[in-house]
Order: sequence, then C-alpha cells, then structure tokens
Amino acid sequence: MKFIGIIPARYASTRFPGKPLAMLGGRTVIQRVYEQATAILDEAYVATDDERIFQAVEQFGGRAIMTRADHKSGTDRIEEAAEKIGTQADVIINIQGDEPFIQKSQIETLMHLFDDPSTQIGTLGKRFESIEAAMNPNSPKIVTDKRGFALYFSRSIIPYVRGKEQAEWLQHFPYLKHLGLYAYRREVLQEVTQLPQSPLEIAESLEQLRWLENGYRIRVGLTDVETVGIDTPEDLQRAEEFLASRK
Repeated sequence: MKFIGIIPARYASTRFPGKPLAMLGGRTVIQRVYEQATAILDEAYVATDDERIFQAVEQFGGRAIMTRADHKSGTDRIEEAAEKIGTQADVIINIQGDEPFIQKSQIETLMHLFDDPSTQIGTLGKRFESIEAAMNPNSPKIVTDKRGFALYFSRSIIPYVRGKEQAEWLQHFPYLKHLGLYAYRREVLQEVTQLPQSPLEIAESLEQLRWLENGYRIRVGLTDVETVGIDTPEDLQRAEEFLASRK
C-alpha cells in the first residue's frame, strides 16, 4: 500500500496567529512537523492557504501546495491538496500542523490499521491517566467495539459507571482519549468531504461524528505516546522546555 502525509497549516489562528512559523529550538514548528512525518513517510506535503508558509516550507526543502482560504476543516484542505497533487496513494494521512513531536510509532500504528481491508478511516486513542483529565471536555473520549471500531466520540465522559463514585471510574473502565491524527482511504476522503454537517457533529463540535453518523467505520489504534501539541504561545513555551529536557 502507498501512504502519503498531508499537513494542513493555516497562518490565521484565533489563539496563536502565525503558529506554523513560530520558532521552536531554532526551526519553525511546521519544519519540525514535516521532518517528523518524512522520517517514516516517503512523501509528505504541507497544505496551506498562506504564501509565507508556502515559501518557508520550500526554503527548508519541503513540499508545499497552496489551497483555498475558505475551508472549514483540515479534512477539506487535505482533500483539495490531494486532488491538486494528483496522488495515487491508497491512504492519505492527515498530520496536524501543530504536532512537532509526532512519533514514528504513532504513524506506524495508524498505517497498520489499514492491513484490514474493512478499515475506512483510522485514528489513535490513548488511555487516560486520571479521572480529572478524562472529565475535561477539551479532550474527546472514544468508545470502541471489540474489534477496535469507534462506536462514539464525546466531549462528555462516557460511559457512565453505575454504582461507583466518579473518582473511582477509571478503576472500572479503560477511558480512551482521542488523539487528532487521522488516515483515510483515498476514495473515503473524497466521499466524507462531500457530506453536510450532521446533528451529532453540530451538538458536540466533533467532525468525526459526521462520518459515524453517515455509516463510515473508524478504526482506533492504541498508543502509549502523547506528544506536546501547540495551540497557544504558552504551549510553545512548554514545547521549548520539552525539547530542552530531551537534549
């Protein structure tokens, strides 16, 4: 099977404008993401709507593709990029442009989900380490079936453990945190980007519920790795500290 990575990167961000070009340990955030992706994938592109990001990627020797500025999601942006590239890849991996420490093992886990022909979309989950973290609505939860296919994603803590104090729930159920790394079979990516928003998606503000609600099957790979994502300038400072600790 052939895999290709596409990294959506916008300059305009409410919480952190210009984030892809922010410097982290002497290199831009987007360069670090690109280098992590190409350490395992033979082919990767940055999909952007900003000329500054496009030029920065070309300057460090990466591949970039210009896309429209009006996309509502990164999924829509990677579909346009895949069309423009004219890729013959079987699977498109959507790598978040704010994950400079994405690990080889995470991408490998995602790729192996497609060894099963019934996998249409793949993503990753990681066990929560505390009930407080599981209760955070900014950390979506996943419930899967016995084969690892997602039954539901929610900002609420699900399932409810009846008869137990909430502080004990983690001892009775393996709550799973959703990590926002996706992969799609080429034809599935084309299909899901044509779907209108669904009621569940609008209620929870989780795009993947649109796919579930329309009958697509999302397989969840398990990882024990969670990296430092960058949403705010404070996250960038934490990333600098993380980088320094690794050195």
